[in-house]
Amino acid sequence: MSQKSLVDEMQQVQLAIELIELGARLQVLETETGISRAKLIRLYKEVRGMSPPKGMLPFSADWFITWLPNIHSSLFYNIYLRLREDQGCERIEAFVTAFRLYQEQVKLDGAETVLGLTRAWTLVRFFESDLLQLSECTRCAGHFVAHAHSPAHDYVCGICQPPSRAGKTRKRQKAGAEPPAAVRRVS
Repeated sequence: MSQKSLVDEMQQVQLAIELIELGARLQVLETETGISRAKLIRLYKEVRGMSPPKGMLPFSADWFITWLPNIHSSLFYNIYLRLREDQGCERIEAFVTAFRLYQEQVKLDGAETVLGLTRAWTLVRFFESDLLQLSECTRCAGHFVAHAHSPAHDYVCGICQPPSRAGKTRKRQKAGAEPPAAVRRVS
């Protein structure tokens, strides 16, 4: 019979609470903690006041390659790498800290977070599974998320060469943004 340390169990519960507060899904909690599913559901209900959401986790690496998600994913993953490599943080500690720093940076810039905790976790898992890689932009020398094993020479990031419709969303138009000059009525 194996003895579980109360301190280890407490640390796992604390990690689960932190992840739940950041928006983790049940599948993330099950993978990253040693807590049973039944206990995690009870803990989730206690912390959030509701049952955990159901449904599948995101599973396509293509989402991270599209323009705005790529910029946010690249920001998060570069923070994560610095914490792992330069600071020597453990994987989950680096993950949680990187996600908090990503949120702070986006908030400082006055933008909306595009990358949720579950997608950030999936991103790290895709890198660990060798589905994604970082490619260096030939113009700005920044490192951006790209499909693994894709040619990295002549790579230009979405910041240096944004797509033609970058940033032009319906949400911004509904928020009262002024229409382009070509569309405005002449009075």
